[in-house]
This record gives sequence, structure tokens and C-alpha cells, in this order.
Amino acid sequence: MALQRISKTTTISLSPKIYGEMDRLAKAKDMTRSELLRDALRRYQKEEEDWRGLAVYGRGKALKIGVRTEEDVERLMDELRK
Repeated sequence: MALQRISKTTTISLSPKIYGEMDRLAKAKDMTRSELLRDALRRYQKEEEDWRGLAVYGRGKALKIGVRTEEDVERLMDELRK
């Protein structure tokens, strides 16, 4: 019975500058390139999730105070400045 591979491999193209930066970062953090890229992807995913959550939160708060258009935002900013 053959063991099933736990991870998948992929090939990406990087400019020499980015490739060199990846190697420098990996070495500085004592990581392999794969570990560095996995960590970067996890961080990117977390950041995207955080921004989506913030957008949903902000949209809800805006609707509660009646902000539905950019004109509403401008009006409120003008009121706050007075």
C-alpha cells in the first residue's frame, strides 16, 4: 500500500530580485523557502479575513447611523468639522 502525499507541490516564477529577497528572508528567519512562503500565505489569508470582517463591521455601523452613500459620508464629515 502506497502512502499518500500530505502536501502538494507547485511551481512559481519570481523575478531574480524577489527570489533573492525570499532567500535572504528565509535564511534570516532560519526557515526553508517553502516554510517562508507557507507562512506568507497564511498571513495574507489572515489579513484578508481581518479586512473583510472590518468591512462588514463598518458597513453595519454605517447603516445604523443612516450612512448609505458617499454623500452621506461627506455630509457627516462637514457636520463634524463645524
